[in-house]
Amino acid sequence: MNQKAYRILLMHPMDPRGGKLGGIETHVRLILSRHPSDFSILFVGVDEFGDCRPGEIRQIEVDGRRIDFFPTVHIDTARINLASHKLTGSTTFRFAAGALRYLPKLRALTRGASISADLQRFEFGLLPKLLGLKTIQMVHGEGSKEQKMDSLIKKLWFIHRANETLSLTLADKVFCVNPNIVTRLEKILPRAARKAEVMTVSVDTQRFSAKPFDTSDGIFRVVFAGRLDEFKDPPLMFRTLAGLRGRLNGKLEFHYVGVSDPARYPEFSLIADCTVQHGLQSADGVSRIVASCHAGVLTSFFEGMPCYLLETLSTGRPFCAVRLPQYDPLVMPGVSGELVERTDPDDRCMDDLIEAFVRLRNDIFAGRISPARVHECVQPYSVESQMSRLFASHRALQDGTAMSSRAKTVTTAKAAV
Repeated sequence: MNQKAYRILLMHPMDPRGGKLGGIETHVRLILSRHPSDFSILFVGVDEFGDCRPGEIRQIEVDGRRIDFFPTVHIDTARINLASHKLTGSTTFRFAAGALRYLPKLRALTRGASISADLQRFEFGLLPKLLGLKTIQMVHGEGSKEQKMDSLIKKLWFIHRANETLSLTLADKVFCVNPNIVTRLEKILPRAARKAEVMTVSVDTQRFSAKPFDTSDGIFRVVFAGRLDEFKDPPLMFRTLAGLRGRLNGKLEFHYVGVSDPARYPEFSLIADCTVQHGLQSADGVSRIVASCHAGVLTSFFEGMPCYLLETLSTGRPFCAVRLPQYDPLVMPGVSGELVERTDPDDRCMDDLIEAFVRLRNDIFAGRISPARVHECVQPYSVESQMSRLFASHRALQDGTAMSSRAKTVTTAKAAV
């Protein structure tokens, strides 16, 4: 193994070579592919392809970078993106059980090394402490028990809450993807809030570079990438697009990138015949598809900071979305799209989204939206701007130097445009 000055034990239930989708997975892949030259990575994950032996280390390549891969279990590609209805059948449970099984091997691999752990999920907060490692915990979500979810978290909320408390208490440093999460921690876990800072997920602004619009055929193309979980509110999304299609005299296409089945929502039938389903895509594939479209859509009840939002804006594509506070610095009228308020019932919200899309479509086709200016909105969220803070924190943990515990926010995009 190539030993460097610093080393990170990165734990997440995915295969870096595989097809697990989501903002967390994008963040993890950026750590693996863009870590500084003075770091090496020991990635504890899942084997999707059956070509690794669980509990044994091997070197793999991620975007041209060599890392050490230690899978704890084999879970094939067909199952890894599916939400489980049983705790023991979930990817998270099987991964954690495997990590406990191979804990003596992991202890041997980390003993005596300058190494710290990096976690994205609360379920694994105890594992690095059993190895005697200092830990950085990233907090990606802010959902509550009352909100719509597909995963087991809603059903087993008391376990999720216990894991959250334990992991945040044990962590030496906490990064939260938006300020709302820090505010929540100040109320429920003030000790954790004192070691928390705001750092969103990052975007690869080189891979997702600004591209010109193609308006030659008059069709307005809207894109969504990711899982169609219930908290994304797909019914509102599909009804909005159906209404927009009517306003545009049928000149609408919806492009979906992901492995969820949109047909499980009855509302999808309204737009099925104008939808292009692209399935699982690499980052380069997502970039190409987004660049072929004109705008993105988000109707979520809650989010952390969606990678899909950052990547779409970075490609120069504006958004119409149901407003969440973390979108405010990014989605600005006349520059990068429009936000509308959620209503109950949601008919007014749907009408407002349709009108926002009509205005945005007209601005794009009239040349009033600049992809380069949209791209500039995400510069404060680029890998170069943000990830240096993550790696600086790992250096500080391993060197035993003091770190600021004051919560900080990312530079707003409004200052950049």
